[in-house]
Amino acid sequence: MLGRTDSRGRLLLLLAALIVVSCGMTARLAYWQLNQHPQINAFAAQTADELQRTPAKRGTIYDRTGTIVLAETINRYRVIAAPAVLTATQQKRVASALVDYLGVTGDAEAALRTAMSGTTYYVVLASNVDAGTAADISKGIDLGGLPGIRLDTTPVRVYPQAGGAPQTSLAAQLLGFVNAAGKGQYGIEQAHDAELAGKPETLQIDPTVQGPAGSKVIDPGTAGEDIRTTIDVGLQLKVEQEVFSTWVADMAKSVSAVVMDPKTGELLAEATYPSYDANLYQQAADRRPGLFLDPIISAVYEPGSVFKMLTASAALKTKTTSLMTSINDFGVYKLPGNQEIADADRKSMGWRTFQDIVAYSRNVGVAQAAFRLGKSTAAASQVLYDTWQQYGIGHPTGVDLAGEVGGIVRDPRVDKWQQIDLANASFGQGVAVTPLQILRAYAAMANGGTLIIPSAVLPAGGSKPTGNGQQIINASLATSLTGLMKHVLTTVPTYDVRTYIPGYFVGGKTGTAQIWDPNLEGGRGGWKVDVYNYSFYGWVGHSNPDLMIGTVISEGTPTRVKQGVLDMPVQSYELFRRIATDAVTTQHIASNPNGPTGPGKKKTTPQG
Repeated sequence: MLGRTDSRGRLLLLLAALIVVSCGMTARLAYWQLNQHPQINAFAAQTADELQRTPAKRGTIYDRTGTIVLAETINRYRVIAAPAVLTATQQKRVASALVDYLGVTGDAEAALRTAMSGTTYYVVLASNVDAGTAADISKGIDLGGLPGIRLDTTPVRVYPQAGGAPQTSLAAQLLGFVNAAGKGQYGIEQAHDAELAGKPETLQIDPTVQGPAGSKVIDPGTAGEDIRTTIDVGLQLKVEQEVFSTWVADMAKSVSAVVMDPKTGELLAEATYPSYDANLYQQAADRRPGLFLDPIISAVYEPGSVFKMLTASAALKTKTTSLMTSINDFGVYKLPGNQEIADADRKSMGWRTFQDIVAYSRNVGVAQAAFRLGKSTAAASQVLYDTWQQYGIGHPTGVDLAGEVGGIVRDPRVDKWQQIDLANASFGQGVAVTPLQILRAYAAMANGGTLIIPSAVLPAGGSKPTGNGQQIINASLATSLTGLMKHVLTTVPTYDVRTYIPGYFVGGKTGTAQIWDPNLEGGRGGWKVDVYNYSFYGWVGHSNPDLMIGTVISEGTPTRVKQGVLDMPVQSYELFRRIATDAVTTQHIASNPNGPTGPGKKKTTPQG
């Protein structure tokens, strides 16, 4: 057996030695931390390198022609000083000169003078200096009056086109803005931030080394890419003006409109008021940050009767109801469980063709067509829901803008629909979607049956190809639905008069919906009184649909309220006509000598 080599005395001696060494190290560390803390910090400040990232010049955003600037980056300047190379007298003289150049006072002046009395070779005295002031300072540097001073350029994002309403920039909610950190926020600026921003230049700055030798390029970066939007500036401005004037006339919470090419999905114009000035986004952030959201893609609402076109699509596709099928519209439909659905006026129109039921927006008649979609409520509900799914309802459209939402749609497989649910769904109640989703669905009806992906930015090669999308209905059904939209506007005399555009065909469907407020009735919820959401989606063209237009008047206040009548100074379909008239001009769509010659002479108040 081997002998032990350890001993208790030796271990105690070793432990004592370790304790002595540890105490010494702790005492020395405490000395440096407590007594020499200011000296350590000063040394670190003198010797630490600084990484400076200069953003690449951000790409310019143009209109669809590539000639009109919607957003660009201009140079602002930073004033950089190296006070270590100056005498105390020079530091004071240069500081006083810069105070005059920059026009600073109070705390800003005190901070500048303090910075100029330092001992480093690099300190930023001022940022975001305009070109005129920078030119004056540059002249002072050239004349030798500002030793130790240099200028660095920094990029600033500006939006040069004035909007169509007071204190707005053009297409603000569509474009978004760039924040102080150089990141795109909302709209095109955020969705295409990677292409626009490029990659910043990174420099390593040694504040103890004077001149260029104190800077080292770590990464040269890459410039941002320019992009062209699909926006027609002339039409965009007119749409913004029309939206603003409607907002004023109707005393609405907001008014939105969008114009789209039904064949390519290109957004030619889209606007909402209230809006903001993207050049002053910080003020908007302090006052009403909700203005940054684009309601056309980011806000859902219960659309009402514009959904009757989707019910019509399901009915015609399944051949359970034709356009000429007679339906008895008896004003009020009693359902099991003491539930009912009713037309807006609660009056019977008697036996009418299905196309007239849709034209006069009769809830009772459309609900009957929905009930026929299947042999049971469950089967019919599934057919209607599947039709919605085909048209992309309840899903983001895929538009290349930041902040798009999908909406709220109940799946009857998951949450069983009762008969009242199916009835309400047939005329657009109990569902919440975005305006762009609905316009996209209408475009599929108008372009031959193709569900396209909307876009706000053109590809590098120019316009998107026609018919770029998924065929969801056949051309024959699409033709029938396009004709039905035309029938709506020519059959109801009020629509006929207020949507008539000489030499052009039009078609579309209105919608009026009550607004549910969950905060009413002590939190139990209730319908808002005498305010409604008004919508119109439709098309205008030489002979076939050339342009799709959607309008939404949110929480509009009617000036005349009685059973079935909710008149406003500017109705959603009148806003459509105004925008359509502007659009056919700006898009150079020729009038048709064989087009409509004039509206009918009878006047009938529409019911939906």
